[in-house]
Amino acid sequence: MTPLPNAASCTVSVIIKALNEESHIAQAIESALAAVSDLAGEVVLADSCSEDRTLEIASAYPIRIVQLRDARERCCGIGPQLGLQHSRGEYLYVMDGDMQLQPGFLQQAMTFLAQHPEVAGVGGALIERNHTQLEYRERTLRMAHSESHRAPGPVDRLDGGALYRRRAIAEVGYLSDRNLHSYEEFDLAARLRARGWKLWRVPVDAVSHHGHATHALRLLWRRWCTRYACGSGELLRAAIGQPWCRLVLRDVRELRLYGAVLAAWMALGLVSWLPMSTLARLCAMAMIILLPLAAVTQRKQSFIRAAYALLSWHVQAAGLVRGLLRPRRCPQQPIASCILREPHEASRPRPDQASPASARPQPPSAQAT
Repeated sequence: MTPLPNAASCTVSVIIKALNEESHIAQAIESALAAVSDLAGEVVLADSCSEDRTLEIASAYPIRIVQLRDARERCCGIGPQLGLQHSRGEYLYVMDGDMQLQPGFLQQAMTFLAQHPEVAGVGGALIERNHTQLEYRERTLRMAHSESHRAPGPVDRLDGGALYRRRAIAEVGYLSDRNLHSYEEFDLAARLRARGWKLWRVPVDAVSHHGHATHALRLLWRRWCTRYACGSGELLRAAIGQPWCRLVLRDVRELRLYGAVLAAWMALGLVSWLPMSTLARLCAMAMIILLPLAAVTQRKQSFIRAAYALLSWHVQAAGLVRGLLRPRRCPQQPIASCILREPHEASRPRPDQASPASARPQPPSAQAT
């Protein structure tokens, strides 16, 4: 197996993946710097070609800032892997640019890993700050009632960030799959578990998450346009023929749900071709459409919540097909990137200083990798 670059030479690397996070990036960086201040650690910002003031703000802090060369490669899976290429830590923590690390979590997570050598990664509790948008209210309800991997103890995935051993990541070849627009954390978990590693969640607050202040319908449209909705199909395609395929098929329950939606589409198509009267055809089609809506409304006790859930499932089902058909690149191939700033180069930007995000060409000090 090809060794990972940058042999570990510090205790822990906090990798912040970001794209247009000017509203939250300062809090994310400050929380990460505070978390590693007593751990001989580092903070790496992996930027996916932000077009706002994210880089300008981040440049004021003593962190390493690296950026994707090609904005067309933007996806959830490429950010952590980009950060890994430029990190040195024995342990790795990945967080989003709209998150804040909670004090004390890294120390407790490192202690847990030291005491449990069979565990590859440890996570904590995710605190959702966005309670106004329908999408995040639904997510909070799922976290509390139907997502067993959010409870303390052994889990099958570590959504929302976790601290991983670099040695375990080296064993499975890469931190995150550059082809995935979502589900990158489950993909990593499945690959680790297939190699015999365990994952654990401890009853400690790990990060808080702000999320997008976007209307629910607009957020769905955004997830389609950015291919976020394609993640389930991309995950499945990556697992086909691999030792972790059975884990994906068994543990990603959404795949069965989206499969049911696709079956409903096929049933609608079949009904439209069957030899029957117009009234019978309309009745059959109405049943296929309305019965699921009635069942979900009954379960959620809300027509609006049920309608949004069904619409989301249909978008995700279409994304499943789209993701399955998408060509793949080798996930272990180095990611074209440049180093925009090293920790010792941080300085407080002047008010009239141009934003690095809009400065073209890249600074002369940028190093191609």
